Amino acid sequence: MAPEQPPRRRVPGPARSGSGARPRPQSRTPQRPAPRSSERPRRPAQGRARSGGRGPRRIRLGSHRPRLRLVSLGLTVVMLVFVVRLLQVQAVDAGAYTAKAEKNRFTSITLAAERGEITDRAGVALASSVDAHDITADPKMFTPEDSKVDNAPEQAAALLAPILDKEPETLEKQLSAPGSRFTVLAHRQTPQVWNQISDLKSVLAEKAEKARTARAGKGADAPASVLAGVFQEPSSKRVYPNGDLAAGILGYVNADGHGGGGVESMLDKQLSGQDGEITYAHSGGRRVPTAGSRENPAVPGTDIELTIDRDIQWAAQRAISEQVTKSEADRGYVIVQNTRTGEVLAMANAPGFDPNDLSQADGASMGNAALQDAFEPGSTSKVMSMAAVLEEKAAVPGTHVTVPNRLHRGDRLFKDDIDHPTWYLTLNGVLAKSSNIGTILATGQLGRTQPEANQVLHSYLRKFGIGSPTGLGYPGETQGILAAPKDWSTSQQFTIPFGQGLSVNAMQAASVYSTIANGGVRIEPTLVRGTQGPDGRFTPATAPKKTRVVSEKTARTLATMLESVVGDEAGTGTKARIPGYRVAGKTGTANRVDPVTGRYKGYTASFAGFAPADDPQITVYCAIQNPTEGSYFGGQICGPIYKEVMEFALKSLQVPPTGKKAAPLPVEFKPGE
Repeated sequence: MAPEQPPRRRVPGPARSGSGARPRPQSRTPQRPAPRSSERPRRPAQGRARSGGRGPRRIRLGSHRPRLRLVSLGLTVVMLVFVVRLLQVQAVDAGAYTAKAEKNRFTSITLAAERGEITDRAGVALASSVDAHDITADPKMFTPEDSKVDNAPEQAAALLAPILDKEPETLEKQLSAPGSRFTVLAHRQTPQVWNQISDLKSVLAEKAEKARTARAGKGADAPASVLAGVFQEPSSKRVYPNGDLAAGILGYVNADGHGGGGVESMLDKQLSGQDGEITYAHSGGRRVPTAGSRENPAVPGTDIELTIDRDIQWAAQRAISEQVTKSEADRGYVIVQNTRTGEVLAMANAPGFDPNDLSQADGASMGNAALQDAFEPGSTSKVMSMAAVLEEKAAVPGTHVTVPNRLHRGDRLFKDDIDHPTWYLTLNGVLAKSSNIGTILATGQLGRTQPEANQVLHSYLRKFGIGSPTGLGYPGETQGILAAPKDWSTSQQFTIPFGQGLSVNAMQAASVYSTIANGGVRIEPTLVRGTQGPDGRFTPATAPKKTRVVSEKTARTLATMLESVVGDEAGTGTKARIPGYRVAGKTGTANRVDPVTGRYKGYTASFAGFAPADDPQITVYCAIQNPTEGSYFGGQICGPIYKEVMEFALKSLQVPPTGKKAAPLPVEFKPGE
């Protein structure tokens, strides 16, 4: 049976416009088949004719040119943005970006300049620098990810603490710093310290390598050495080969490598030199050897040669240290000066400190008390009063001075250090027996009135350098206290002549006696003899300033009067005698102002003088503050120190005795003569 044929779809005929109209020819374009019953009939196209006898119109597609123009415009704008940015990066901001790239690629390290040496006058090193190492670390290498150890900072800190003499907790905190790539664990360590760390690193690295080899076949990561992230940077360390010798003069170098006191601070700029810099390419924290480098070499510091004689400094420091300990005093100082040049040969302080180990130093002893302490000088100051009296021709060495046991002046009753019957002294005897009353009477002759006498005395004190800087330029130096004469109180008018009511430092006190020894010419004291630069050329220090204070005749007379203090049995300085030499000197025992309470408490014992008295070359000054055991008189505890130090200095400098005998001046006179 033949298959059933589907019924043929009827195609509607052409529409007619009216009766009798001619049929429209059939279009050649195939007609779209009628939609199926399940499809929705399409809506007539817009624009199609709704009247007349015309059929449906053809669909026209939109023009593509506007879209292409819009796309082209967008691409052009994008390209312009890229071009402008490219011009900005490669032309306008090229320098800035190059600098950033250089900064990220290159690193710079400071090349520390070698600090200059400090030597004594013979070139013996008192302070020098040696090679050292800054111990550094990269905290990132101690993280669990890099070290493969959970507690690497703790383990490393435990190993390093005894070597670096630091607390493990402090080191652990530094090694655990989050996000840090650099930390300094310890500054200026000796080569021995780095050698210990380096050896330990090698041992641990060897163990880590064996562990890595053993685990290679097991696919597990072996832990790295816990000290792999510890490194060193070249540095230098300041050393003082003589320990505490001259520490008060030298000072010390602080943690930043700069002078923290003394000459180290005073001449820090010259000693420091100029640091250099090296810049090199790096990758991953390691230097790239093929990328080249730029180096600006460091300029070494200048060497400083002091006027100090190491041997004399040693003798002075030993003598004052022993006496301060024996007297249970607060402190003491000794100064030795060349009378003809003003050069300081020794400046010793006790107690002192060791600049090699500041952790053990007492803060109160770390300065230079000989220049930084201001104290009332007492009777050693009387030489200036006598100089004024002689220079003004108010009296001569043989002038008679009747000295009662008590003297009423102003609102006070004055006395000498001991009770005595009325003394009949010459002006020379007033100085020899150190009479306060006799000094008041003598200086009263400097003017027709007391204010006028005060003015004259003040002018001489200023000429001798009291109340003014010494000229050393030393950091922290005191210039003492000397009020204007119009401001002197009623009592000061009479105490200043014998050394109370004004204050000095030890260098000022020594300089007074050097002025007398030098024929009445004051030479500013000096500590620096010269400098030697990196080129090896020695440059002498500038010549010190010289000032005429009193005439040469007055100076010679005073020297002879000061011989009576030591040589005459009635004098107060007999313990300062040196066999074979003529010695000139003066004792001092002053009431001391307590720096804590501001009131008088205890004494300042002192002795000052020069030798040979008839051909002076060396001045020695000694002072001890607040001796509490044994005698407190200057002649008793400082006289022997003067003798010991002066005798050593004379022999060390090979100063022979003059061989001339003294012509002693009278000390007393008989009433009625």
